[in-house]
Amino acid sequence: MPGITREEVAHLARLARLELSGSELDHFAGQLDDIIGAVARVSEVADQDVPPTSHPLPLTNVMRADEVRPSLTPEQALSGAPAQEQQRFKVPQILGED
Repeated sequence: MPGITREEVAHLARLARLELSGSELDHFAGQLDDIIGAVARVSEVADQDVPPTSHPLPLTNVMRADEVRPSLTPEQALSGAPAQEQQRFKVPQILGED
């Protein structure tokens, strides 16, 4: 399998809007080639009888039952808020959106 070229790294850098020097292009080409080689080796090892997994050990989420419990009323929750509107905390606008 041919290695990743300096031009391919430059193309990826342009897509990611990264400005890389010539030495960085050479350096990253070698690193990306090593990564691609490692992925290819893993692909060779994976066989049809090995199911794909996201974790090497079986995991199970332990969650409690979703049940209603006593909690604060909206008035109690908002009692210490510096500003509120329609039973919600009112905070300064930061993104310039409505």
